Amino acid sequence: MQRILSSWFVQGMVKATSDMWLKGWDERNGGNVSLRLDAADVEPYRDEFYPAPRCVELSQPRTELAGCWFLVTGSGKFFRNVQLDPADTLVLLQITDDGMAYHIHWGLSNGGLPTSELASHFQSHAVRKAVSGGQDRVIMHCHATNLIALSFVLELDEARFTRLLWEGSTECLVVFPDGIGIVPWMVPGTDGIGSATSEQMKTHTLVLWPHHGIFGTGPTLDEAFGLIDTAEKSAEILVKVLSMGGMKQTITREELIALGERFGVTPHAGAIAL
Repeated sequence: MQRILSSWFVQGMVKATSDMWLKGWDERNGGNVSLRLDAADVEPYRDEFYPAPRCVELSQPRTELAGCWFLVTGSGKFFRNVQLDPADTLVLLQITDDGMAYHIHWGLSNGGLPTSELASHFQSHAVRKAVSGGQDRVIMHCHATNLIALSFVLELDEARFTRLLWEGSTECLVVFPDGIGIVPWMVPGTDGIGSATSEQMKTHTLVLWPHHGIFGTGPTLDEAFGLIDTAEKSAEILVKVLSMGGMKQTITREELIALGERFGVTPHAGAIAL
């Protein structure tokens, strides 16, 4: 008999959260991840579901995600502990057919709720599901150290921020040609920051929360993690370059254009124009 703890999605979430903690991106209960699943993914494990699933009303109805399944990290749960007890730190839920609430079918074995950023996740999932034709299934939020550090010293302009990340590491333009979106500092866990983030998610796969963290998306946990990891590596290089007195030479505009042409991507217009 198949067991949900051995499923690809639970094991994938264990791997992702463990890697994020080891990177230093998710101290204490910082960070949250959600993965949209198909009914076929969860069907083999129905015998492990709660017989009377708890129903929780959504602060914002999400009719675009009606009936969708999600594996989500729990509120107040430490990423370093997910590998030790996935059944306590993760939660499998399904949004109701009217999009007004969700049912908790598995997980949170010692009680609790999904991440406090659930509204932000669902708002971004709805947008990315639409713009990617259903391909993007992951929303990942973490406190990537060097990206946060740069938000204190760089102008919070998406074109300028993007251009510097592209110049910090050659692969960046190829991995996130659409650049990095930026929202103003806002109180986390609110519908407001979720709306601002999802608006940026219409045209970006990365969204910076200044002085707080980063939101990333992708079709798989590996892709979303790799996206953030790539941007964070460039940010680390930039932090070191700035601490050494700044750039003496860099990747030029013409070279960035050539890079985009070689890999068949269209660079963010504002960033490439600088």
